[in-house]
Amino acid sequence: MPVPLLDLKIQYRALKPEIDAALIRVAESQACILGPEVDALERELEAYLGVKHAIGVSSGTDALLMALMALGVGPGDEVIVPTFSFFATAGCVSRLNATPVFVDVDNVTFNLDPELTRKAITAKTKAIIPVHLFGQAADTDAFMAISREFNIPIIEDAAQAIGTQTADGRRVGSIGHIGCFSFYPTKNLGAFGDGGLVTTNDDELAVRLKQIRNHGMEPRYYHKIMGGNFRLDAMQGAVLRVKLPHLPSWHAGRRRNAELYTKLFIEAGLSSAPGVTSFGPGDSILLPKAVCEGSAPDHHIFNQFTIRSSHRNALRTYLAERGIGSEIYYPVPFHRQECFASLNCDDNAFPISNCLAATVLSLPIYPELEEHHIREVVGAIAEFEHEHAHRESECPDCAECGTTA
Repeated sequence: MPVPLLDLKIQYRALKPEIDAALIRVAESQACILGPEVDALERELEAYLGVKHAIGVSSGTDALLMALMALGVGPGDEVIVPTFSFFATAGCVSRLNATPVFVDVDNVTFNLDPELTRKAITAKTKAIIPVHLFGQAADTDAFMAISREFNIPIIEDAAQAIGTQTADGRRVGSIGHIGCFSFYPTKNLGAFGDGGLVTTNDDELAVRLKQIRNHGMEPRYYHKIMGGNFRLDAMQGAVLRVKLPHLPSWHAGRRRNAELYTKLFIEAGLSSAPGVTSFGPGDSILLPKAVCEGSAPDHHIFNQFTIRSSHRNALRTYLAERGIGSEIYYPVPFHRQECFASLNCDDNAFPISNCLAATVLSLPIYPELEEHHIREVVGAIAEFEHEHAHRESECPDCAECGTTA
């Protein structure tokens, strides 16, 4: 039975009358850039996220770029980022001719390691960007403590984590100096194209971010600073306004699917428990762990459900042959990317990320999945593991990171 990695048509069909009406409303108004729809979306997101200022922008990448620009990051500056993330996290730093400083991640959450971050700080460090990867919060308490100690601003990369809560119930993106979100269609809250959001509780930063969004212009045709064309389309704002009220139920659906995956993988004898970091007799695959489980309801919103397999490439081929979608997020850490070769990174300094890049595999997790779809996925993986039980590991880095295969 085919099981796609994601099927956005199901979500659209369920909301079609509301979405179509919203699109027609924008078409008839011909207020196509920013305007009332984006203004209303920003107020609604401020309430949802618990932030003072929410500013709609053109993409999650541009949100990161704007955040760095607002903090004055430029040549000679360093910005600490995890080496295991989507490219924009580091790419935006380099676009401003600053230097991304790569740091390894935690073996359970896959998020930026706070202690390694502390060791990477220098006199040139201008900002730190923890990523709330796959929808799970980074250790914001630890990073804010580092921020206070060294007077370094925190930019939260919450592109995959809108609605994620920390243990004390705060939404990510409301904790650091600036939060950055993506509304790319595959996100939990997705637009009909590119879109993003920057958030802050700092009035001065909010003014600066709004200026940067529109060519640094304030008032019209008077340019106080350099900015860009980072405005959000009204059409995207209208679509997102329709979808936002459904976000809690979609989060619940993803958590329900993650819980079922976990239950079925354990029952199949493929894994002993979530959060285990070593392949062994009881763990043919490694399951993700929601580290804040039992505290906040949205402790993990599962933008991705990412397992680990020491036979990842063969497993993905096996699933594809059966029509089951999967994806590798991410196959090449930043320190191994050709465009960063001039930084001369020591590959041995990133054992966790190297191992993750060779073993992670994301499975279908979208909220409309039905139980029989999940059983199909787990059943196919169980068949693969039975057939390949004695295959040698594909991952050369497991020993280096402490993950035995």
